[in-house]
Amino acid sequence: MRHGITSEFIKQIPKSDLHLHLDGSLRLKTLIELAKQEKVKLPSFSEAGMRRLVFKSRYKNLPEYLHGFQYTCGVLHRAENLERVARELAEDNIAEGVRYIEVRFAPQLHTSTELSTSDAIRAVVKGLESAALAHNRSKTVRSGEDLPFYFGVIVCAMRRFGRSMSPYFADLIRIMGHADRKEIFSAASLELARAAVELVREEGMPIVGFDLAGEEAGYPANDHWRAYQYAHENFIKKTVHAGEAYGPESIFQAITECHANRIGHGTWLFSENMIKDPRVKDKRKYVHNLANYIASERIGIEVCPTSNLQTMPAINSIGQHPVRRMIEEGLSVSICTDNRLISNTTVSRELELVAKEARLTRRQLRNLVVAGFKGSFFPGSHNAKRSFVRGVIERFALLERKLLPKQS
Repeated sequence: MRHGITSEFIKQIPKSDLHLHLDGSLRLKTLIELAKQEKVKLPSFSEAGMRRLVFKSRYKNLPEYLHGFQYTCGVLHRAENLERVARELAEDNIAEGVRYIEVRFAPQLHTSTELSTSDAIRAVVKGLESAALAHNRSKTVRSGEDLPFYFGVIVCAMRRFGRSMSPYFADLIRIMGHADRKEIFSAASLELARAAVELVREEGMPIVGFDLAGEEAGYPANDHWRAYQYAHENFIKKTVHAGEAYGPESIFQAITECHANRIGHGTWLFSENMIKDPRVKDKRKYVHNLANYIASERIGIEVCPTSNLQTMPAINSIGQHPVRRMIEEGLSVSICTDNRLISNTTVSRELELVAKEARLTRRQLRNLVVAGFKGSFFPGSHNAKRSFVRGVIERFALLERKLLPKQS
Protein backbone atom coordinates (compact mmCIF):
# COMPACT_ATOMS: atom_id res chain seq x y z
CA MET A 1 0.00 0.00 0.00
CA ARG A 2 1.01 3.61 -0.51
CA HIS A 3 2.61 5.80 2.20
CA GLY A 4 3.99 2.77 4.02
CA ILE A 5 0.61 1.70 5.41
CA THR A 6 0.74 -2.02 6.25
CA SER A 7 -1.80 -4.72 7.03
CA GLU A 8 -0.30 -5.17 10.49
CA PHE A 9 -0.66 -1.47 11.23
CA ILE A 10 -4.33 -1.51 10.22
CA LYS A 11 -4.94 -4.59 12.36
CA GLN A 12 -3.39 -3.01 15.45
CA ILE A 13 -4.86 0.49 15.31
CA PRO A 14 -8.10 1.09 17.26
CA LYS A 15 -11.12 0.77 14.99
CA SER A 16 -14.89 1.08 15.15
CA ASP A 17 -17.82 -0.50 13.34
CA LEU A 18 -20.99 1.57 13.27
CA HIS A 19 -22.95 -0.54 10.77
CA LEU A 20 -22.87 -4.12 12.02
CA HIS A 21 -25.85 -6.47 11.71
CA LEU A 22 -25.99 -9.17 14.36
CA ASP A 23 -27.85 -11.69 12.22
CA GLY A 24 -25.35 -11.26 9.38
CA SER A 25 -22.28 -11.62 11.55
CA LEU A 26 -22.38 -15.01 13.28
CA ARG A 27 -19.37 -17.26 13.39
CA LEU A 28 -20.00 -19.89 10.72
CA LYS A 29 -19.04 -22.66 13.15
CA THR A 30 -21.63 -21.35 15.62
CA LEU A 31 -24.33 -21.16 12.93
CA ILE A 32 -23.79 -24.81 12.04
CA GLU A 33 -23.80 -25.85 15.68
CA LEU A 34 -26.97 -23.91 16.48
CA ALA A 35 -28.68 -25.16 13.32
CA LYS A 36 -28.17 -28.73 14.47
CA GLN A 37 -29.46 -27.81 17.92
CA GLU A 38 -32.54 -25.96 16.62
CA LYS A 39 -33.16 -28.46 13.79
CA VAL A 40 -32.73 -25.82 11.11
CA LYS A 41 -31.89 -27.50 7.80
CA LEU A 42 -28.80 -26.07 6.09
CA PRO A 43 -27.63 -26.73 2.51
CA SER A 44 -24.45 -28.13 4.11
CA PHE A 45 -23.28 -28.79 7.64
CA SER A 46 -19.63 -28.13 6.84
CA GLU A 47 -18.00 -24.71 6.80
CA ALA A 48 -16.51 -25.31 3.36
CA GLY A 49 -19.90 -26.37 2.02
CA MET A 50 -21.66 -23.31 3.40
CA ARG A 51 -18.96 -21.05 1.94
CA ARG A 52 -19.42 -22.68 -1.44
CA LEU A 53 -23.22 -22.77 -1.45
CA VAL A 54 -24.36 -19.78 0.63
CA PHE A 55 -21.75 -17.39 2.01
CA LYS A 56 -19.71 -16.57 -1.09
CA SER A 57 -17.07 -14.01 -1.89
CA ARG A 58 -19.23 -12.74 -4.73
CA TYR A 59 -23.01 -12.81 -5.28
CA LYS A 60 -25.06 -12.60 -8.48
CA ASN A 61 -27.56 -10.15 -7.01
CA LEU A 62 -29.14 -8.84 -3.81
CA PRO A 63 -31.61 -11.76 -3.39
CA GLU A 64 -28.69 -14.22 -3.45
CA TYR A 65 -26.87 -12.08 -0.87
CA LEU A 66 -29.95 -12.06 1.38
CA HIS A 67 -30.53 -15.81 1.01
CA GLY A 68 -28.26 -16.64 3.93
CA PHE A 69 -30.32 -14.66 6.43
CA GLN A 70 -33.04 -17.33 6.45
CA TYR A 71 -30.52 -19.62 8.13
CA THR A 72 -28.99 -17.12 10.55
CA CYS A 73 -32.38 -15.78 11.64
CA GLY A 74 -33.64 -19.33 11.93
CA VAL A 75 -31.30 -20.06 14.85
CA LEU A 76 -31.84 -16.78 16.70
CA HIS A 77 -35.17 -17.23 18.46
CA ARG A 78 -33.81 -18.15 21.88
CA ALA A 79 -32.34 -15.75 24.41
CA GLU A 80 -29.30 -17.96 25.02
CA ASN A 81 -28.53 -18.09 21.28
CA LEU A 82 -28.79 -14.32 20.90
CA GLU A 83 -26.60 -13.84 23.96
CA ARG A 84 -23.99 -16.24 22.60
CA VAL A 85 -23.69 -14.76 19.12
CA ALA A 86 -23.55 -11.23 20.57
CA ARG A 87 -20.74 -12.23 22.93
CA GLU A 88 -18.80 -13.95 20.15
CA LEU A 89 -19.28 -10.97 17.84
CA ALA A 90 -17.79 -8.64 20.44
CA GLU A 91 -14.92 -11.08 21.08
CA ASP A 92 -14.11 -11.29 17.36
CA ASN A 93 -14.04 -7.51 17.08
CA ILE A 94 -11.87 -7.11 20.17
CA ALA A 95 -9.41 -9.67 18.76
CA GLU A 96 -8.82 -7.56 15.63
CA GLY A 97 -8.36 -4.26 17.44
CA VAL A 98 -11.90 -2.92 17.22
CA ARG A 99 -12.65 -0.89 20.34
CA TYR A 100 -16.16 0.36 19.63
CA ILE A 101 -19.11 -1.32 17.91
CA GLU A 102 -22.77 -0.55 17.42
CA VAL A 103 -24.63 -3.80 16.95
CA ARG A 104 -27.92 -3.43 15.11
CA PHE A 105 -30.68 -5.98 14.81
CA ALA A 106 -34.46 -6.21 14.45
CA PRO A 107 -35.65 -7.63 17.79
CA GLN A 108 -39.21 -8.09 16.49
CA LEU A 109 -37.75 -10.47 13.91
CA HIS A 110 -36.34 -12.73 16.64
CA THR A 111 -39.42 -13.11 18.81
CA SER A 112 -41.02 -16.44 19.62
CA THR A 113 -43.75 -17.71 21.91
CA GLU A 114 -41.17 -17.56 24.69
CA LEU A 115 -39.16 -14.48 23.66
CA SER A 116 -40.51 -10.93 23.61
CA THR A 117 -39.01 -7.94 21.79
CA SER A 118 -37.59 -6.59 25.07
CA ASP A 119 -36.21 -10.00 26.05
CA ALA A 120 -34.37 -10.24 22.72
CA ILE A 121 -32.73 -6.86 23.36
CA ARG A 122 -31.78 -7.85 26.92
CA ALA A 123 -30.14 -11.05 25.67
CA VAL A 124 -28.01 -9.22 23.09
CA VAL A 125 -26.92 -6.61 25.63
CA LYS A 126 -26.00 -9.35 28.11
CA GLY A 127 -23.77 -11.06 25.56
CA LEU A 128 -22.02 -7.84 24.56
CA GLU A 129 -21.51 -6.85 28.19
CA SER A 130 -19.88 -10.19 28.96
CA ALA A 131 -17.20 -9.72 26.30
CA ALA A 132 -16.68 -6.04 27.16
CA LEU A 133 -16.18 -6.76 30.86
CA ALA A 134 -13.65 -9.51 30.15
CA HIS A 135 -11.57 -7.17 27.99
CA ASN A 136 -11.89 -4.11 30.20
CA ARG A 137 -10.74 -6.03 33.27
CA SER A 138 -7.57 -7.23 31.49
CA LYS A 139 -4.13 -6.14 32.68
CA THR A 140 -3.37 -4.29 29.45
CA VAL A 141 -6.45 -2.11 29.78
CA ARG A 142 -6.01 -1.49 33.51
CA SER A 143 -2.36 -0.54 32.94
CA GLY A 144 -3.25 1.85 30.12
CA GLU A 145 -1.43 -0.20 27.45
CA ASP A 146 -4.70 -0.83 25.63
CA LEU A 147 -7.97 0.99 25.16
CA PRO A 148 -11.21 -0.21 26.74
CA PHE A 149 -13.97 -1.66 24.58
CA TYR A 150 -17.38 0.02 24.36
CA PHE A 151 -20.57 -0.87 22.54
CA GLY A 152 -24.06 0.36 21.80
CA VAL A 153 -27.16 -1.34 20.45
CA ILE A 154 -29.21 -0.03 17.53
CA VAL A 155 -32.72 -1.42 17.16
CA CYS A 156 -33.94 -1.86 13.59
CA ALA A 157 -37.51 -1.46 12.39
CA MET A 158 -38.47 -3.14 9.12
CA ARG A 159 -39.71 -1.14 6.13
CA ARG A 160 -41.95 -4.08 5.33
CA PHE A 161 -42.58 -7.59 6.66
CA GLY A 162 -44.78 -10.64 6.21
CA ARG A 163 -46.51 -13.16 8.47
CA SER A 164 -43.80 -15.77 8.01
CA MET A 165 -41.00 -13.55 9.27
CA SER A 166 -41.82 -13.90 12.98
CA PRO A 167 -44.68 -14.64 15.40
CA TYR A 168 -44.72 -10.95 16.36
CA PHE A 169 -45.30 -9.83 12.79
CA ALA A 170 -47.89 -12.59 12.22
CA ASP A 171 -49.86 -11.51 15.30
CA LEU A 172 -49.72 -7.83 14.34
CA ILE A 173 -50.96 -8.51 10.80
CA ARG A 174 -53.78 -10.63 12.21
CA ILE A 175 -54.82 -8.02 14.79
CA MET A 176 -54.68 -5.17 12.26
CA GLY A 177 -56.15 -7.29 9.49
CA HIS A 178 -58.29 -4.52 7.98
CA ALA A 179 -55.62 -1.83 8.09
CA ASP A 180 -53.54 -0.68 5.16
CA ARG A 181 -50.19 -2.49 5.09
CA LYS A 182 -48.28 0.78 5.51
CA GLU A 183 -50.24 1.42 8.71
CA ILE A 184 -49.23 -2.01 9.99
CA PHE A 185 -45.55 -1.42 9.18
CA SER A 186 -45.76 1.99 10.86
CA ALA A 187 -47.41 0.52 13.98
CA ALA A 188 -44.59 -2.02 14.37
CA SER A 189 -41.85 0.61 14.12
CA LEU A 190 -43.58 2.90 16.61
CA GLU A 191 -43.99 0.04 19.07
CA LEU A 192 -40.28 -0.77 18.71
CA ALA A 193 -39.35 2.86 19.40
CA ARG A 194 -41.53 2.82 22.51
CA ALA A 195 -39.96 -0.42 23.73
CA ALA A 196 -36.47 1.00 23.22
CA VAL A 197 -37.25 4.20 25.11
CA GLU A 198 -38.75 2.24 28.01
CA LEU A 199 -35.72 -0.06 28.26
CA VAL A 200 -33.37 2.92 28.30
CA ARG A 201 -35.46 4.79 30.85
CA GLU A 202 -36.33 1.91 33.17
CA GLU A 203 -33.31 -0.39 32.87
CA GLY A 204 -30.53 1.83 31.56
CA MET A 205 -30.05 -0.32 28.46
CA PRO A 206 -27.33 0.98 26.11
CA ILE A 207 -29.74 1.37 23.20
CA VAL A 208 -28.06 4.21 21.36
CA GLY A 209 -29.89 4.33 18.05
CA PHE A 210 -32.99 3.60 16.01
CA ASP A 211 -32.73 2.31 12.44
CA LEU A 212 -34.91 1.36 9.49
CA ALA A 213 -33.86 -1.54 7.30
CA GLY A 214 -35.28 -3.64 4.50
CA GLU A 215 -36.57 -3.00 0.99
CA GLU A 216 -35.98 0.67 0.20
CA ALA A 217 -37.66 1.17 -3.19
CA GLY A 218 -41.42 1.47 -2.76
CA TYR A 219 -41.27 1.62 1.03
CA PRO A 220 -40.20 5.17 1.91
CA ALA A 221 -38.75 6.08 5.27
CA ASN A 222 -41.38 8.71 5.98
CA ASP A 223 -43.95 5.92 6.40
CA HIS A 224 -42.21 5.49 9.76
CA TRP A 225 -42.00 9.17 10.74
CA ARG A 226 -43.99 8.61 13.96
CA ALA A 227 -41.42 6.13 15.25
CA TYR A 228 -38.56 8.43 14.35
CA GLN A 229 -40.29 11.40 15.93
CA TYR A 230 -40.81 9.40 19.14
CA ALA A 231 -37.14 8.35 19.21
CA HIS A 232 -36.12 11.95 18.49
CA GLU A 233 -38.25 13.34 21.31
CA ASN A 234 -36.67 10.85 23.72
CA PHE A 235 -33.03 11.57 22.85
CA ILE A 236 -32.32 8.37 20.93
CA LYS A 237 -30.08 8.93 17.91
CA LYS A 238 -31.30 8.03 14.44
CA THR A 239 -29.82 6.29 11.43
CA VAL A 240 -31.58 5.13 8.26
CA HIS A 241 -30.63 2.68 5.53
CA ALA A 242 -30.84 5.10 2.63
CA GLY A 243 -29.21 5.51 -0.76
CA GLU A 244 -28.54 1.77 -0.86
CA ALA A 245 -31.20 0.80 -3.38
CA TYR A 246 -32.69 4.22 -4.11
CA GLY A 247 -31.28 7.62 -5.00
CA PRO A 248 -30.49 10.96 -3.34
CA GLU A 249 -34.15 11.67 -2.57
CA SER A 250 -34.20 8.75 -0.12
CA ILE A 251 -31.24 10.26 1.73
CA PHE A 252 -32.90 13.69 1.73
CA GLN A 253 -36.07 12.19 3.18
CA ALA A 254 -34.13 10.35 5.91
CA ILE A 255 -32.53 13.61 7.01
CA THR A 256 -35.49 15.97 6.73
CA GLU A 257 -38.35 13.72 7.85
CA CYS A 258 -36.66 11.15 10.10
CA HIS A 259 -34.08 13.43 11.77
CA ALA A 260 -31.26 11.08 10.72
CA ASN A 261 -27.94 11.70 12.49
CA ARG A 262 -26.29 9.17 10.18
CA ILE A 263 -27.03 7.45 6.89
CA GLY A 264 -26.55 3.73 6.34
CA HIS A 265 -24.66 3.14 3.06
CA GLY A 266 -25.58 6.35 1.16
CA THR A 267 -24.01 4.77 -1.91
CA TRP A 268 -26.12 6.64 -4.49
CA LEU A 269 -25.68 10.06 -2.88
CA PHE A 270 -24.10 11.54 -6.02
CA SER A 271 -26.30 9.74 -8.56
CA GLU A 272 -28.17 12.54 -10.32
CA ASN A 273 -29.75 10.11 -12.80
CA MET A 274 -31.65 8.37 -9.96
CA ILE A 275 -33.61 11.49 -8.97
CA LYS A 276 -37.25 10.94 -9.90
CA ASP A 277 -39.04 13.95 -8.44
CA PRO A 278 -40.16 16.11 -11.42
CA ARG A 279 -39.98 19.19 -9.21
CA VAL A 280 -36.18 18.87 -9.12
CA LYS A 281 -35.16 20.81 -12.22
CA ASP A 282 -31.43 21.13 -11.55
CA LYS A 283 -30.36 17.66 -10.46
CA ARG A 284 -26.67 18.51 -10.25
CA LYS A 285 -27.36 21.39 -7.91
CA TYR A 286 -29.68 19.22 -5.81
CA VAL A 287 -26.93 16.63 -5.29
CA HIS A 288 -24.35 19.35 -4.58
CA ASN A 289 -26.57 21.00 -1.98
CA LEU A 290 -27.45 17.67 -0.36
CA ALA A 291 -23.81 16.56 -0.09
CA ASN A 292 -22.76 19.96 1.19
CA TYR A 293 -25.50 19.92 3.83
CA ILE A 294 -24.50 16.42 4.99
CA ALA A 295 -20.85 17.49 5.21
CA SER A 296 -21.48 20.75 7.06
CA GLU A 297 -23.92 19.19 9.53
CA ARG A 298 -21.51 16.28 10.15
CA ILE A 299 -24.18 13.73 9.34
CA GLY A 300 -22.24 10.48 9.23
CA ILE A 301 -22.17 8.09 6.28
CA GLU A 302 -21.78 4.43 7.22
CA VAL A 303 -19.95 3.02 4.19
CA CYS A 304 -19.83 -0.78 3.76
CA PRO A 305 -17.50 -1.32 0.77
CA THR A 306 -17.46 -5.10 0.33
CA SER A 307 -21.19 -5.40 0.93
CA ASN A 308 -21.83 -2.75 -1.74
CA LEU A 309 -19.56 -4.53 -4.22
CA GLN A 310 -21.46 -7.75 -3.58
CA THR A 311 -24.98 -6.37 -3.91
CA MET A 312 -24.68 -3.61 -6.52
CA PRO A 313 -23.84 -4.89 -10.02
CA ALA A 314 -23.12 -1.34 -11.21
CA ILE A 315 -20.14 -1.12 -8.85
CA ASN A 316 -17.34 -3.54 -9.74
CA SER A 317 -14.49 -2.01 -7.76
CA ILE A 318 -13.71 0.55 -5.09
CA GLY A 319 -12.55 2.74 -7.95
CA GLN A 320 -16.20 2.94 -9.02
CA HIS A 321 -17.46 3.37 -5.46
CA PRO A 322 -18.22 6.93 -4.28
CA VAL A 323 -16.25 6.54 -1.03
CA ARG A 324 -13.24 8.41 -2.46
CA ARG A 325 -15.44 11.32 -3.51
CA MET A 326 -17.16 11.31 -0.11
CA ILE A 327 -13.78 11.66 1.58
CA GLU A 328 -12.62 14.38 -0.82
CA GLU A 329 -15.80 16.39 -0.28
CA GLY A 330 -15.28 16.36 3.46
CA LEU A 331 -18.11 14.06 4.50
CA SER A 332 -17.90 12.28 7.84
CA VAL A 333 -17.28 8.75 6.56
CA SER A 334 -16.90 5.64 8.70
CA ILE A 335 -15.89 2.30 7.20
CA CYS A 336 -18.07 -0.61 8.31
CA THR A 337 -18.58 -4.32 7.65
CA ASP A 338 -22.38 -4.53 7.39
CA ASN A 339 -22.36 -8.34 7.74
CA ARG A 340 -19.14 -10.07 8.77
CA LEU A 341 -20.38 -13.56 7.84
CA ILE A 342 -22.46 -12.79 4.75
CA SER A 343 -19.70 -10.59 3.28
CA ASN A 344 -16.87 -12.71 4.72
CA THR A 345 -15.05 -9.66 6.02
CA THR A 346 -13.64 -7.77 9.00
CA VAL A 347 -13.15 -4.10 9.83
CA SER A 348 -9.43 -4.47 9.15
CA ARG A 349 -10.11 -5.93 5.72
CA GLU A 350 -12.53 -3.13 4.84
CA LEU A 351 -10.11 -0.41 5.92
CA GLU A 352 -7.26 -2.05 4.03
CA LEU A 353 -9.39 -2.30 0.90
CA VAL A 354 -10.30 1.38 1.02
CA ALA A 355 -6.78 2.51 1.96
CA LYS A 356 -5.32 0.64 -1.00
CA GLU A 357 -7.93 1.14 -3.70
CA ALA A 358 -8.83 4.73 -2.81
CA ARG A 359 -5.11 5.56 -2.42
CA LEU A 360 -5.41 7.09 1.04
CA THR A 361 -2.61 9.03 2.67
CA ARG A 362 -1.79 8.30 6.31
CA ARG A 363 -3.60 11.45 7.32
CA GLN A 364 -6.71 10.45 5.38
CA LEU A 365 -6.64 7.01 6.99
CA ARG A 366 -6.31 8.60 10.42
CA ASN A 367 -9.23 10.91 9.72
CA LEU A 368 -11.32 7.98 8.52
CA VAL A 369 -10.57 5.99 11.67
CA VAL A 370 -11.22 8.91 14.00
CA ALA A 371 -14.46 9.78 12.17
CA GLY A 372 -15.84 6.39 13.16
CA PHE A 373 -15.38 7.16 16.85
CA LYS A 374 -16.48 10.79 16.57
CA GLY A 375 -19.59 9.84 14.63
CA SER A 376 -20.60 7.11 17.05
CA PHE A 377 -23.73 7.18 19.18
CA PHE A 378 -21.51 6.63 22.23
CA PRO A 379 -23.55 5.44 25.24
CA GLY A 380 -21.72 7.60 27.80
CA SER A 381 -21.53 11.33 28.37
CA HIS A 382 -20.20 13.79 25.80
CA ASN A 383 -17.09 14.38 27.91
CA ALA A 384 -16.50 10.63 28.27
CA LYS A 385 -16.75 10.28 24.50
CA ARG A 386 -14.27 13.11 23.94
CA SER A 387 -11.84 11.48 26.35
CA PHE A 388 -12.21 8.14 24.54
CA VAL A 389 -11.61 9.77 21.14
CA ARG A 390 -8.46 11.46 22.49
CA GLY A 391 -7.24 8.05 23.60
CA VAL A 392 -7.89 6.69 20.10
CA ILE A 393 -5.92 9.51 18.48
CA GLU A 394 -3.00 9.03 20.88
CA ARG A 395 -2.99 5.27 20.32
CA PHE A 396 -3.04 5.74 16.54
CA ALA A 397 -0.07 8.15 16.72
CA LEU A 398 1.87 5.77 18.97
CA LEU A 399 1.38 2.83 16.60
CA GLU A 400 2.23 5.00 13.60
CA ARG A 401 5.59 5.90 15.18
CA LYS A 402 6.19 2.29 16.19
CA LEU A 403 5.11 0.39 13.09
CA LEU A 404 5.46 2.69 10.09
CA PRO A 405 8.58 4.24 8.55
CA LYS A 406 9.15 7.95 9.03
CA GLN A 407 7.87 10.13 6.25
CA SER A 408 10.27 12.56 4.61
